[in-house]
Amino acid sequence: MRPILMKGHERPLSFLKYNRDGDLLFSCAKDHTPTVWFADNGERLGTYRGHNGAVWCCDVSRDSTRLITGSADQSAKLWDVQSGTQLFTFNFDSPARAVDFSVGDKLSVITTDPFMGLPSAIHVKRIAADPDDQSGESVLVLKGPQGRINRAVWGPLNRTIISAGEDAVIRICDTETGKLLQENEKDVGHKKTITSLAKSTDGSHFLTGSLDKSAKLWDSRTLTLIKTYVTERPVNAVAMSPLLNHVVLGGGQDASSVTTTDHRAGKFEAKFYDKILQEEIGGVKGHFGPINALAFNPDGKSFSSGGEDGYVRLHQFDPDYFKISSI
Repeated sequence: MRPILMKGHERPLSFLKYNRDGDLLFSCAKDHTPTVWFADNGERLGTYRGHNGAVWCCDVSRDSTRLITGSADQSAKLWDVQSGTQLFTFNFDSPARAVDFSVGDKLSVITTDPFMGLPSAIHVKRIAADPDDQSGESVLVLKGPQGRINRAVWGPLNRTIISAGEDAVIRICDTETGKLLQENEKDVGHKKTITSLAKSTDGSHFLTGSLDKSAKLWDSRTLTLIKTYVTERPVNAVAMSPLLNHVVLGGGQDASSVTTTDHRAGKFEAKFYDKILQEEIGGVKGHFGPINALAFNPDGKSFSSGGEDGYVRLHQFDPDYFKISSI
């Protein structure tokens, strides 16, 4: 499995996202310019220029026409995917962290970090079909918990918002009223910051990764814990195969202590686990630093990883991969 190395960022990667068709890959990094690539050959299509802070997260609409990005420059921006033009800027009083389009792309959730005495918050914005009608008004604002909210995604049928972050608690809130519906049980939850959250293709369950060196699989409606995957390094990124019962975890020790160890000792591989048996089934090495972002192509035949080293590595699976025995 020879990876395609995509070098377009000068700083560590923060997020990767495929469009629904699986032909485009969007990457965010700390270098201010989100980038779009051809997902089959790793060719760079273009960049979205306009942010002047690290870009933490992005999402692309179902029809691949709109991109939304959240940045440390205290804004979230809407872009035209094809031309790279900025359509709208949502301005906040603190850095924007997670962004996610709802099913149907009529709404977006945006989280903001705690900053200068302001608590973290979850904002729901209406996304207009015509960019000229777009407004910055929030449909709903939820005051967040202590610490950052690292991820917020829409639950089934857009009825709920699932959020997780530094306080290691997963919360499900009602999108109409903003009322807190559920929190995960403390004894089965993560013990440290939740860094990443990935939904299954059908939205029925989701996977969280944490600095407590584990990833957990949860039911989206009941918030019951289904599975736990234990690894020997902090988990920065998680992804679920849309095709096989596989989950991928990426991580590595903190960037500050990277240079003191051999690249193999740093454990910078993407680890594959059997989703049901919770056993490790393989690993993909390559990055010279912790893996900060992972994404599966919607067809399940390739995946990409983004690292602290500024590279995106695109892996097309060998035929042998599809023969890995599972239940």
